[in-house]
Amino acid sequence: MSTLRTLTADECLALIAPGGVGRIAFSGSHGPTILPVNYRLDDGVIVFRTRTGGAMDDDLRTHVDDLEIVVAFEVDAIDPEHREGWSVLVQGPCHHAPGAPGDSWVEDRDHLITIRPQRITGRRLEA
Repeated sequence: MSTLRTLTADECLALIAPGGVGRIAFSGSHGPTILPVNYRLDDGVIVFRTRTGGAMDDDLRTHVDDLEIVVAFEVDAIDPEHREGWSVLVQGPCHHAPGAPGDSWVEDRDHLITIRPQRITGRRLEA
């Protein structure tokens, strides 16, 4: 039998610190949208690149000064064989940022988006 344990914010950040693939969730022009992105954690801020003019570029811009769009960002690691794993959920405002540092797995990702965590929750399933 497995045990489900709540993780602290620090434990969550330690799990997602190496970067990798996560999923961003937001209310898009066609309804609820969830997309995978490769990300990195930079001084506690989630950073990833997207395509200028793509879905996230259009849907995550309000063109209203000081209006922030809050998104959800999820990262997990699951081992179905051993019925173990963890899941981290980060919620916070996303921002378009100048420049495009970092690594993208897709060639045409030239636009930088950051997510500043306001709420960090997670759970770990342990055998």
